[in-house]
Amino acid sequence: MKRLADAVIALAGIGLVLPLGALIALAIWMEDRGSPWYRAARVARGGADFSMLKFRSMNPGAWKTGVNSTALGDTRITRVGRWLRRMKLDELPQLWNVLTGDMSLVGPRPQVRAEVDLYTRDERLMLTVRPGITDLASIVFSDEGEILAGSSDSDLLYNQLIRPWKSRLALLYVERGSLGYDFIILLSTLAALVSHSLALRGVAWTLESWNADSMLRTIATRRELLQAYPPPGAESVVAR
Repeated sequence: MKRLADAVIALAGIGLVLPLGALIALAIWMEDRGSPWYRAARVARGGADFSMLKFRSMNPGAWKTGVNSTALGDTRITRVGRWLRRMKLDELPQLWNVLTGDMSLVGPRPQVRAEVDLYTRDERLMLTVRPGITDLASIVFSDEGEILAGSSDSDLLYNQLIRPWKSRLALLYVERGSLGYDFIILLSTLAALVSHSLALRGVAWTLESWNADSMLRTIATRRELLQAYPPPGAESVVAR
């Protein structure tokens, strides 16, 4: 049922966003005459590789820097790219990945191989489901760029502040997610385009329904300053 719902919604979504997608592609091409598309190498369910489609939001060849996390103000981001990222429109082409079966509408966000290689045994359970366009962590940490802004090592800071909670949210989804909760997460994601606080209420309701531990529920409110914490299954904070 989840796969059928993914395919039907993705097909309908592609039809609806085609005119907008054409305008976005034209805007990207006009800025630097580069391809509007970016094929990002990501890890799929089971640990295989796949190409995740995105509208290109960075300068051509930006991936060669080897930096995987993107902070606010990253000089690799183009002018059009900043707008696309702010509105999350750079993710629209992933509807094709959903239609072909590489991704799901809802699931843990796909990661680059270098990040997956750092996974603990607990975190590798995230690879038992299809990666998704959105999930609880996408809502809770929609301001990831702001969190990492000003850091001299955004990848390290990501692994210290964001990864521990992002992985815990994803693992909880793997354990307790369902088609019904997928629709709640999708609605919360849409709500985030209007109000982040409203979307966080949807996250809070979901975590309460799943009987999530109190620390994770507190972090998910985003009312407290993030502190470095070990990833699931690890005993210490990532140091390098």
